[in-house]
Amino acid sequence: MKYILNGKQMSTCMIGTWAWGSGQNGGKIVFGNRYSEQQLIETFDTAFAHGFDFWDTAEVYGNGTSELLLGGLIRNKDVMISTKHFPHLRYKKGENRIALTQSLSRLGLEKVDLYWLHSPKNLEENMKELAELQKEGLIGSIGLSNGDVTQIRQAEIILKENGSALTAVQNHYSLLSMEREADVLDYCTRNKILFFGYMILEQGALSGHYDAEHHFPLASVRGLSFNKAKFRRIQPLIDYIRLLSVRYDVDPSQIATAWTIQKGVIPIVGLTKPDHARALSKGMTISLEPHEVRRLEELAHCSGVRCKGFWE
Repeated sequence: MKYILNGKQMSTCMIGTWAWGSGQNGGKIVFGNRYSEQQLIETFDTAFAHGFDFWDTAEVYGNGTSELLLGGLIRNKDVMISTKHFPHLRYKKGENRIALTQSLSRLGLEKVDLYWLHSPKNLEENMKELAELQKEGLIGSIGLSNGDVTQIRQAEIILKENGSALTAVQNHYSLLSMEREADVLDYCTRNKILFFGYMILEQGALSGHYDAEHHFPLASVRGLSFNKAKFRRIQPLIDYIRLLSVRYDVDPSQIATAWTIQKGVIPIVGLTKPDHARALSKGMTISLEPHEVRRLEELAHCSGVRCKGFWE
């Protein structure tokens, strides 16, 4: 499946850097792991060498440290960059301009390919400001993250009135959140809005590398939100993911990625190790059979587990 952004063909998969940040909202707090800068540099180099040239970050990922590290790696590289501004509870005039200017400085860029409003707050004021920044040439395309159909429609109307358009939506999408996002995906598909899915592996719960006996670090956000009891409930799904990974000779994490792509969703996959990039490259070549897709969804539904981030 081919997707076009700003007149350029983009990767079928976007690489996420949420875990790259340090401190608050960084890898240690959210995921329970700390990654060395050298490891992340090697990860970037490996991913880029395998053709992954669309990278996603945000000002809140490690309070800008993710953007700063990524910015140092993309110099003189032909890549596409997506970043986000998390809006204030009450709109402050010029907040998007300030946030974008700071993000561009950390990334070492004059323009960002795709800029997201990270949360659908104060849509009228924020979207008007983003439209203005786009007219100035600082933004290629505008996206909305974590919005429902009503909010997406509202953003579309505001942008159209201001001479712009909503190009993309980025929401939480996985086997354990697909039912909640069905209407949004359908709306985006019908209206030719790119739909990006984050947390497609539920921060590793659907990677096939964890289960009730081998679970997340307890002292982490994901460890608190996805406990042993939840792992027990999705064990049949994990077992089937592992079975399919043997059948297709790929890392188990690539089964959920392949499923996401076949649903018409552009996956955002977080990478923190060079081996992750190699596995993802291999996994991009597989296509699940229709009955395998149905079985994955049946097992997910029957588990009764529905995942939703505290920020959603």
